[in-house]
Amino acid sequence: MTRYEYKVTLRSADEFTELIYFCTPEGKCDVERVPVAQIKKVGDILNEEGQTGWELVQVAFGKDGVIMFWKRSIPDGATG
Repeated sequence: MTRYEYKVTLRSADEFTELIYFCTPEGKCDVERVPVAQIKKVGDILNEEGQTGWELVQVAFGKDGVIMFWKRSIPDGATG
């Protein structure tokens, strides 16, 4: 049976100053504008975490930043 461990990270809104993500009163959410530099920033975060085995599971956007939920497999015989 595969086991997983999880972590949650918060990235400051200051890191994503040009990423405009919004939700309408009806609940429809969209990304309005994503400059190339911001796409690279997200890619860098994904690659940095991926190098240590973390896989992005979910992202939640808020006014203060971005919460990212990660998981990775726990090797057989490891505790944790």
